Amino acid sequence: MSSDVIDAVVVARQDQAEGVAVFELARADGGPLPAFEAGAHIDVHVAEGLIRQYSLSNRPGEAARYRIGVLDDPASRGGSRTIHRDFAVGKAVRISAPRNHFPLDLAAGHSLLIGGGIGITPMVAMAYTLQAADKSFALHYCARTPGRAGFLDELGAGFGAHLHLHFDDGEEGQRLAPQALFAAQPPGTHVYICGPSGFMDWVIDQAKGAGIASDHIHFEYFNADIDTHGAAFEVVAAKSGLTIQVGEDQTIMDALVKAGIKVNKSCEQGVCGTCTCDVLEGLPDHKDKFLTEEERADNDQIVVCCSRSKSPRLVLDI
Repeated sequence: MSSDVIDAVVVARQDQAEGVAVFELARADGGPLPAFEAGAHIDVHVAEGLIRQYSLSNRPGEAARYRIGVLDDPASRGGSRTIHRDFAVGKAVRISAPRNHFPLDLAAGHSLLIGGGIGITPMVAMAYTLQAADKSFALHYCARTPGRAGFLDELGAGFGAHLHLHFDDGEEGQRLAPQALFAAQPPGTHVYICGPSGFMDWVIDQAKGAGIASDHIHFEYFNADIDTHGAAFEVVAAKSGLTIQVGEDQTIMDALVKAGIKVNKSCEQGVCGTCTCDVLEGLPDHKDKFLTEEERADNDQIVVCCSRSKSPRLVLDI
């Protein structure tokens, strides 16, 4: 377990929309929580051996609480379903200090925030930060129906003309039209995207197709459908002094763990980066959604829960 684990307690729960619950967490001892910036997330220790990441959605600077929104996902691998079932006011829960792999660039002339479904959560904190800094921004919220969209009242009251709603069951022309949206943005716009993986892939591709520079497109995946299969290969764990075979239907992480090598893990879907290892030799076959295009091109890191090897042998600094 990480050394930055905080003993917390659920101090509020609000079921805001169909399948969406919002939780407020405070330190169990009543003290202040570590500071965070927009885009940050925390690890939530849902149950023994079950850790999931959730973005913080409250105003950065609030030291008394962290707020997360959780979708009761029908495809849950145990995290969201357990939270919806078991997390009541007063429940003790362990969390991590905030981490931020999805930071805002406050130097941008204009920021475009696009949240799909529960992916709105980091956008709420971003919108508060941009508003407080008197920065130019627009917030686009996409959901299937108003009844499945959390935070609607808060967003409408807090961000007014900055807010644009897109519902699949809405009137003609209400759905998000990325090409037209990106074409209307001023030069130098930074785009922030979060939501279901298919939605994100679509919007990211549209942004790139519209000519928005890759370093102006920022995103964070919560989950992803990743094919971890491929040809067998050999992994050398340099620090441990072990050579391990990774089978066609086996992940590097599974092979390492079975060999008795400790690996930090969390999402096991290639989105959180917890299991990232340095590559000393060999050519990774990147399948994750965590590393940037530039980091992938460097080939000196690998996310071992899902990525594989293009070379017969991969030497890792583990």
